[in-house]
Amino acid sequence: MPGSLTRRRALGALSLPLLTLAGCATPAPHRAAAVATEGDTLPEQVRMVIPYAEGGGTDVWARFLGPNLTGAMDTPCRMLPENLPGGESIIGSNRYAREAANDGSSVLVASGTTYFQYLLGRPEVEFDFSRLRPLVINAGGGVVYGAAHAGIHGIGDLFSEGADLRYGGISPTGLDLSVLLAFDVLGLDVRSVFGLEGRGPARLALERGELNLDYQTTSAYFTQVEPLIADGRATPLMSFGRLAPSGEVVGDPALPDLPSVRDVYEDVHGDAPSGLAWDAYRTFLAAGFSYQKGIWVAEDTPDSVVAPFFNAVRRLENNEEFLSEGDKVLGGYPVFAGDEAEEEIRSALTVSAEVRDYVFDLLATEHGTVVSGA
Repeated sequence: MPGSLTRRRALGALSLPLLTLAGCATPAPHRAAAVATEGDTLPEQVRMVIPYAEGGGTDVWARFLGPNLTGAMDTPCRMLPENLPGGESIIGSNRYAREAANDGSSVLVASGTTYFQYLLGRPEVEFDFSRLRPLVINAGGGVVYGAAHAGIHGIGDLFSEGADLRYGGISPTGLDLSVLLAFDVLGLDVRSVFGLEGRGPARLALERGELNLDYQTTSAYFTQVEPLIADGRATPLMSFGRLAPSGEVVGDPALPDLPSVRDVYEDVHGDAPSGLAWDAYRTFLAAGFSYQKGIWVAEDTPDSVVAPFFNAVRRLENNEEFLSEGDKVLGGYPVFAGDEAEEEIRSALTVSAEVRDYVFDLLATEHGTVVSGA
């Protein structure tokens, strides 16, 4: 069984003193006028905007969490999922930013890819997480693994002379960016291709021999990759790691037997990673995995409206039935209420100009991707 990450440790990971931070220059959307005041209650029906396609990881997460949250509330409430996919989650998130009122009648489901579009300052982005309020947060993790048939049997094989490393992803500006930044920090020469329809197709491409490196989220690793490892077809290499309260990357407690990216760097290079490449990795690790999935609401939504969410999460945190049923969906990571770490979350969703420029340059020069507005 994987080790579990306690809520306290998850919150500590969010207290990252993220470099010399500058906020994202995202224009304020034309949002619906405020209609709720303190003392108002949560509506009996809440529209849950999911800016991802049906059946994907974030959609499955939201549809699992929604009824569990409302079931733990003292007030009658029903969550109504609405999928608005497209543009790496920008389309649905923008629509939420334009239309959401402060009465709790709609909430936004966000994931690491959503946060990345915001951090990259893409001009298409109209949503601003500094003007939204986190209700529920769920951390996540990820594992890089290799194809045994390609001769990858351990970390050392990645650094061997003449290694032909091939990775495939969905988009270099989505969660794949975390992997690209890890490869960059480690100094690996990896040929990367993008345009796959999901992480499932990437795994299948590795099984067919078209790729020899892949990453999966922790939950998918447990269910889809560990059987390949047991059959001798895949080799686990490293986890993305977790962020300690100090801001340093440490091993992921859900994956105690795997070295983190930092561990691999130190083993190979003999000292701790540093510099802009490492700063960029830590920044996007925080945004993409320390609170990989979340439910958000308009910033000025009254406390009386959001309180049922916070109270429901606190009831679920130690609910063994919920945790057991959600083991695969939650990936072994805790769910916690947004009011327990609101400022830390907002702080982590910022990026310095130096780090952003570094990432823009890496994407353009190494991966042929020019971010609009860069």
